[in-house]
Amino acid sequence: MREAPAATTALKRASVHEELRRRFVTGKVMPGTSLSTRELALELGVSQMPVREALSRLAAEGAVEIRSKRRIVVPPMTRERFRDLLRCRELLEPEAAAAALPHIDTPRLRRIRAVDDALGVALETGDVESYMECNFEFHFLIYRAQPSRTMTQLIETLWLQFGPYMRVVYGRFGTANLVDQHQLALSAIRARNATGLRRALRADIRDGMLLIGRSGFENGR
Repeated sequence: MREAPAATTALKRASVHEELRRRFVTGKVMPGTSLSTRELALELGVSQMPVREALSRLAAEGAVEIRSKRRIVVPPMTRERFRDLLRCRELLEPEAAAAALPHIDTPRLRRIRAVDDALGVALETGDVESYMECNFEFHFLIYRAQPSRTMTQLIETLWLQFGPYMRVVYGRFGTANLVDQHQLALSAIRARNATGLRRALRADIRDGMLLIGRSGFENGR
């Protein structure tokens, strides 16, 4: 059997990792799910090796726990883990948004507004999956405008850890009572108001994360 070129193999590994990351941050992987390397490999049309490598990276990023060769699960949300994630999000995301502000040009702002329009439709129709996708896209269109790739990667790691729980919470409570704090963020971007943008992002983070808090924690921890 002919061996795949190294560049093709590396690309395949990267794409598997990116696909699985996307599923976590948008809540397509549910808490308590046991992940099978064999099933994922079949679904993605790859061998089990890049899936194993991607899951190992996700474990290092805190998204999964590898409990045995056959048992890979999304770790539980505990009170301590929730507080840690909330604190880190409040520290990093408003600062990333403020750093991005000088780099958000008219075309990018237009894209951000279009995504928020789609998010508004998802809120009205109760489409949880579209809401999760649009919410992720809205935030990262802002964060990725700033030049620090390290900060964006750190924020993505946080989203990997809470994304599955947000999907459960939105599924439980619905989208009808969610507040769209994004309009305040858009107004701050148009006004080039870094303080207002930080405030809007912090409020948005708290609104979402506190829904997880209201839903309770495993074993009450």
